[in-house]
Amino acid sequence: MNLAFPDELRMLGAQAQRLFADRNARAAARRALDGEIDYDRELWREMGALGWLAIAIPEAYGGLDLGPKAVCVLAEQLGRSLAAVPFSTVVYLALPAILHGGSEGQKRALLPRIADGSLVVGFADGGARATVRDGRLSGRNLFTSEGTIADLAVIAARDEAGDACFCLLDMAAPGVVRREAARIDLSRDYALINAENVPVEPLGNAAVVAQVLDRAPILFAFEQLGGAVASMELARDYALTRHAFGRPIGSFQAIKHKLARMFVANEIARSNAYFGAWALSSGSEDILEAAMVARISAIRAYDYAAREGVEIFGALGFTWEADCHLYVRRAKQLALMMGGELRCGDRLIAQLMARHR
Repeated sequence: MNLAFPDELRMLGAQAQRLFADRNARAAARRALDGEIDYDRELWREMGALGWLAIAIPEAYGGLDLGPKAVCVLAEQLGRSLAAVPFSTVVYLALPAILHGGSEGQKRALLPRIADGSLVVGFADGGARATVRDGRLSGRNLFTSEGTIADLAVIAARDEAGDACFCLLDMAAPGVVRREAARIDLSRDYALINAENVPVEPLGNAAVVAQVLDRAPILFAFEQLGGAVASMELARDYALTRHAFGRPIGSFQAIKHKLARMFVANEIARSNAYFGAWALSSGSEDILEAAMVARISAIRAYDYAAREGVEIFGALGFTWEADCHLYVRRAKQLALMMGGELRCGDRLIAQLMARHR
């Protein structure tokens, strides 16, 4: 088993890190937080032009088909930069739902537009609150990622038999009402959607829903890992430059211990994320366990690094001008996606018990 990423993917990660730094993605996230922009459209278009939105799309549909590890590499750099773009929703969730559950016509119509960045597709895990009957969707208060900016949305719902299914919703269709959702991280877009008997296109059965939702946590884990590492580096750099009592605060034992614990938690999260990437790319039967463990350790690492980073900054960390609180917001918001740590823990326990009966 080789968990290492090949050189070309490490180069892709370095290129992404440079681009996000050159475009000052963190500053754009702050502009979104202030309500000046809905998302970083310029960066999103540039990512499309570079082919980064096409890396998981087969060549037949205008993609590059570089595999899931390439998505993991970009996800980590997105987490580091706090880029205010809909990459996680579109690439981790909506795209695989269309790719694995869509008809040939849907794939040919939608995937090339996702690849070039001209189409934003939202995602909602409506569960039992969203039902599809005779090709029509009904549901209330469906928490939808990228819900206010999306052209279409993939909705996880229940069919007539009560089984999970995906459907594709036109966000401009009559009967769809959307409003901006309250959220912790205002640099990311979420909406609450009400749909009353709205026609939708079928997109996939319960097997497709499970395939998408069982694998996406690995990609979220890489994004959280990137944020955790950036939080640690931000705090480390401040600790080396901020002086108190005539010496850098990084020389104090309490600060050293905080940074050391951050590093250990991040390395644990990294090892679990890399195993998840291997399971994702190899089709391992351990994919669900790998995904849940990667997600849990990434949630914990990011939460710890972001919170303790603010503490290391001291009073400055609690001001609007400091960037460390941006990572706290993103850490909290990502931790809530797809049910969060408790849901992942329950699924991991259930899977392990089922396997060892």
